[in-house]
Amino acid sequence: QVQLVESGGGLVQPGRSLRLSCVISTTIFSIYTMKWYRQPPGKQREWVAQISSGGHTNYANSVKGRFTISRSNANNAVYLQMNRLAPEDTALYYCNADGTATLGKGANYWGQGTQVTVSS
Repeated sequence: QVQLVESGGGLVQPGRSLRLSCVISTTIFSIYTMKWYRQPPGKQREWVAQISSGGHTNYANSVKGRFTISRSNANNAVYLQMNRLAPEDTALYYCNADGTATLGKGANYWGQGTQVTVSS
């Protein structure tokens, strides 16, 4: 069973930074496209950023230039560096491992989420 564990969330003042981490229990981490999603209070979950197995990155317009996604295949981990945080970044952040392109539609896994609250 593939498991994802996020960490690094917390309460932070506007303009500050946080770094989220997600570790995945798999021996084939390198094939997964790793993604971060978030769900603001009272809203639907939204895609934030992703990094492919080859290291190609994409970002939602709302975070472009402020957030950076990276991965460590050696550590089975993906990270989300969040700079210049704003109150609208407040959300439950989820890590997602998408292996469907290689392993089929069942190979899509989620973490439990880590809360990020941006408030003064």
